Amino acid sequence: MRLFTALLPFLLLLASKPVAAARFDLNTPGKIVRPSDPQLSPDGQSIAVLVTRANLEENRNDSQLVLIDVATKAQRVLTQGRRGLAQPRWNPAGTQLAFLAAVEGKSQVFLLPMAGGEAVQITRAPQGVQQYAFSPDGAQIAFVSTDEPAKHEGEERHNRSFEIANNDFLTTTQPLPAHLWVIPAAGGKARRLTSGSWTLPISFPPSPPAAPLSWTPDSKSVAIVKVATPYSGDFNQSTVQIVNIETGQMRALTGQAKNEAQPVISPDGKSVSYWYPREGQSQNVNEIHVTSMAGGEGRSITRDIDRNIQRAIWMPGSNSLLVSANDGTGVSLWIQPVRGAAQRIDTGRAVATAPFWLDASVSPKGQIAFTGSEPQWPIELYYLESPAAKPVRLTEFNKAIATLELSKSETVRWDGPDGFKNDGVVTYPPDFQPGRKYPLVLYIHGGPRSASKEAFSNYAQLFAAQGWVVFEPNYRGSDNLGNAYQAAIFNDAGAGPGRDVMAGLDLLKKRGWVDEARIATTGWSYGGYMTTWLLGNYPAVWRAGVAGAPVTDWMDQYNLGDANVRRGAAFGGSPYTDPKRMEAYRVQSPMAYATKVKAPTLIMATTGDYRVPITQSYRFYHALRDNGVVTKFIGYPVYGHSPTDPVHQRDVLRRYVDWLKQYLDAPAASSGR
Repeated sequence: MRLFTALLPFLLLLASKPVAAARFDLNTPGKIVRPSDPQLSPDGQSIAVLVTRANLEENRNDSQLVLIDVATKAQRVLTQGRRGLAQPRWNPAGTQLAFLAAVEGKSQVFLLPMAGGEAVQITRAPQGVQQYAFSPDGAQIAFVSTDEPAKHEGEERHNRSFEIANNDFLTTTQPLPAHLWVIPAAGGKARRLTSGSWTLPISFPPSPPAAPLSWTPDSKSVAIVKVATPYSGDFNQSTVQIVNIETGQMRALTGQAKNEAQPVISPDGKSVSYWYPREGQSQNVNEIHVTSMAGGEGRSITRDIDRNIQRAIWMPGSNSLLVSANDGTGVSLWIQPVRGAAQRIDTGRAVATAPFWLDASVSPKGQIAFTGSEPQWPIELYYLESPAAKPVRLTEFNKAIATLELSKSETVRWDGPDGFKNDGVVTYPPDFQPGRKYPLVLYIHGGPRSASKEAFSNYAQLFAAQGWVVFEPNYRGSDNLGNAYQAAIFNDAGAGPGRDVMAGLDLLKKRGWVDEARIATTGWSYGGYMTTWLLGNYPAVWRAGVAGAPVTDWMDQYNLGDANVRRGAAFGGSPYTDPKRMEAYRVQSPMAYATKVKAPTLIMATTGDYRVPITQSYRFYHALRDNGVVTKFIGYPVYGHSPTDPVHQRDVLRRYVDWLKQYLDAPAASSGR
């Protein structure tokens, strides 16, 4: 009893002391729930949304289709156990919800009656369905499917040769075109509408989805994009076409020869909006053009916004569109009239999800649903009753993540050395104290047509939880500060952007809390390019580097990547037609400076990367090893630009952290510098 009495004050003190919240760690990203592709019902009363969770045990991402009631926020799970779930779409009456799901590895259209009952498979396309759309009268579904390969008999059945053209080096079969079909919405026999060696767009992530099919209100025509060939290097040879549903006949909308994309027909059927780069030049910002259904050259309606527009959705009444773009360190949404000034929508602290495409929908009543995140709250579903309303968060899938001891972020701005205004995001460790010195990690975004945003970031949260300050700089070539800023990267891939990044780093050094002996640079894709560029051009600065899927040789990009010859636009043309231009490819490649690298460097890449061929990682790895630089090269045997399965995604994060810990948490003398 005496012992208990003596211990009582101590026990009471322990009971009254708040328990420290857990920090973000390597397992946290696998617990984050990801809602996507929200679709408002025609009556505006509910939203169908895909909800995806990581299944680490089976190493896959499992999705459900969930119905959210706008008024009550109540949730109803509509599907269970389906693989390849994608593209929920309402029929015009709102009585059925369609979606894509895998059948024997091929995506097919299913139709779910909302009054009750099982989903019914509608399509049986041998090559699967890439995308689809209901006709406004609800009677038909248009869909896109790749052609079947030619069947050969006899000895020729063993012949697998094919023509090499403007395709990536991983291509092992003849690229096949995708074409337009229609099928009764109740099911039945599908009817082919288009054919030929040309193709409808095929999306290779990371990129916007292929242009959705857009019907005229009378259900008699569909707007599509026609691409000259299915070879990926020719994808800029794209034009908007109007297809007659009855006859399959096509007519070009504007008469342009390339760079048209994403046509959307207005609700009244009188106008068509579409994407087109400013002055037709691919290095410029994307603008929204509008022309009449009769055709003719369109007119840019977003010139005054001066941002790289990522989506356009017609509002009811056909007089304006919802458009979006990266804007500073956020994503802005505007209502853009066909004639007149745009009006910005207030999304509060929510940063809309828009890496290459705004994840949103608009109802016939003008309500808006979008997914987005806040700096300390992962992605959720948001709703606007009207463009003038305040956003409402309808879900809290990630409430448990938001209760962790998360790091805080802020936007920083600085003047670049060449007259540019730059910005970026700084994320601080949870227990940050301005009087202390901290290691700093540059995490550089890819693209380069992208931007670092003050939104929820797995990388920033994980790095900051280790006790490191994280700096995510934007740089010329980013698409968040207007056309002049974005286009300034033309024929200046690394030097100019590098000066922007280093000027931002100098700003943070002046704040007094950067340990200048422990600074690392990291990034994936173009972020990997900037990392390898900085390692070789500013070798004295870095304690360590991590380069994921790095562009290190522009000649490899031109010859071997999926964009291949389209890369020439960034340098003024082919490297093979002008010796000076070939030299520009060389001097703007990090390989030209690889022998100057001193910092220990981790390289990661997928063996099946069509965007940035792994050959470039091999080049950089051998250059560093041969010159005595501490380096390690990790390969992921998966197809695509980066791992998408949860186990390998976690491994990428683990290797980032383990590598950086070796050098940022160690005294400067043991860094090997």
